[in-house]
Amino acid sequence: NEHQWESHLDEIEKRSEQLRRFITSDPKGNTPRWITLLQESLDELDAVEAFIEEELLLDEAYFPEDEDDWEDDEDEFEDDDFFFQNSMYPFEPYDEEEDEDDFDYGEEWKELSDDFTLSDYGSIENLEVYKEARGYAVDVLKWAENIPSHLQTKQVHEFIINVLKISAKLAGGYSFGFEQDVLGGNIAYTKKALYSANDALYHLQHMKKEPFIVPSIYGKLHGRLFEIRNDIGIYVQEMRDRFHLGFE
Repeated sequence: NEHQWESHLDEIEKRSEQLRRFITSDPKGNTPRWITLLQESLDELDAVEAFIEEELLLDEAYFPEDEDDWEDDEDEFEDDDFFFQNSMYPFEPYDEEEDEDDFDYGEEWKELSDDFTLSDYGSIENLEVYKEARGYAVDVLKWAENIPSHLQTKQVHEFIINVLKISAKLAGGYSFGFEQDVLGGNIAYTKKALYSANDALYHLQHMKKEPFIVPSIYGKLHGRLFEIRNDIGIYVQEMRDRFHLGFE
């Protein structure tokens, strides 16, 4: 269940942090990670995606590899289209290109549906809360770049790193999939995204009166983050409902 997974993931996070300190070029953390990422990336989006990839790779190092080599089942009825081998498809000429277009159109429509997104065949690129969290992280980095270095307090760094963690944890959870036996891991990982969103809100609220954040900017940052946090909470509950439904 999610609580057992959560305990396991907590231990993995501790080991990942130790591994990060071991392999980083800045083991003492003198330079905040988000600044290093921006320096090494093409743009803010590239920096966010680099952070996500780094987080997933570090965590993945402590998951056992799946050594099962599944082979595709052979279809014993390979020739089940025997009756349609004639060049004339029933009732009208068969247009192969048109058939492929119809298939592609159907696939595109299916991939945009929520049911398809929340399945092992979907793509996280279609998960709305992930797209919102990643876009928010990009905008936060753009905003943070303009903060004078002498005003970049610990609150600023903690806010930004937690914002980055939101999309990374969502991606980590999504990578588990939605099958019954791993859904608890997805939920536990996604809850960490929720915790990061709460921590980011906490640090943002403590920056409200800082000279580098005007009320209009604060309102936008807070409003979007508040919505993302709530959407993650709904997403967690939807997965819990699915998990419990699987036992009924």
